[in-house]
Amino acid sequence: MQDQRAENGFDEIVGESSQLKRMLRLVIKVAQSDTPVLILGEAGSGKELIARAIHRISARRNESFLKVNCEATASRTLESDLFGQERGTEGESRKIGHLELANPGILFLDEIADVPMTIQAKLLRLLERREFERLGGTHSIRTNVRLIATTKYDLGERVAEQMFLGDLYDKLNVFPIQVPPLRERRDDIPLLADYFRQKFARRMNKPVENISAETSRWLTNSDWPGNVRQLENLIERSVALTDGVALQVSPAGLRS
Repeated sequence: MQDQRAENGFDEIVGESSQLKRMLRLVIKVAQSDTPVLILGEAGSGKELIARAIHRISARRNESFLKVNCEATASRTLESDLFGQERGTEGESRKIGHLELANPGILFLDEIADVPMTIQAKLLRLLERREFERLGGTHSIRTNVRLIATTKYDLGERVAEQMFLGDLYDKLNVFPIQVPPLRERRDDIPLLADYFRQKFARRMNKPVENISAETSRWLTNSDWPGNVRQLENLIERSVALTDGVALQVSPAGLRS
């Protein structure tokens, strides 16, 4: 099964649960199209892994995949990062934005709910007409870039609160993919824990060879509010602290 996962570009997506398999079947379908993709899910659930998997198995696999963190970027900087900027009045050089740099590949907008409304309007124009203008520019630039966006928020609620453009939501929501939280696919937790154990044991060159049945049960029964990212961080910390071959996990490393 793991060899098949690697062939499909899913080698970093670990699990055998029915929830995960249903989602991956949708990923395969949407990857073969050219529609925008909206990936929904809680923080730490693995939305970026899904976006990168879509890129790897799509027709654009040999083109660029550029990520923009919309949550962590100030609005003015975000606008110039995305669309670029013509030469400024004070002699600033022209800036080429991610939309041009990613073309004809994929532009990944991480946490699109945090994009200001003015930029949302420009993204809507991009999806409707496949063109945009640089800041301070006077001519339109054609592009063939594909958008993949993620959010941990309910964009329908954001639209109702007039914080997100309804037309942009409709354009992005043609093919939504819901990433299940880790607590809804508990059968995958032992597989993920062992995957991370192997990963960090190799990286740290430590002889941590197994996870006890008791520890595995405790991991499986935990709720993981931080999802896969939280589990990965705990296993990394535990491998670093373990003396011996059996992974030693401290409950203190699991936040409530």
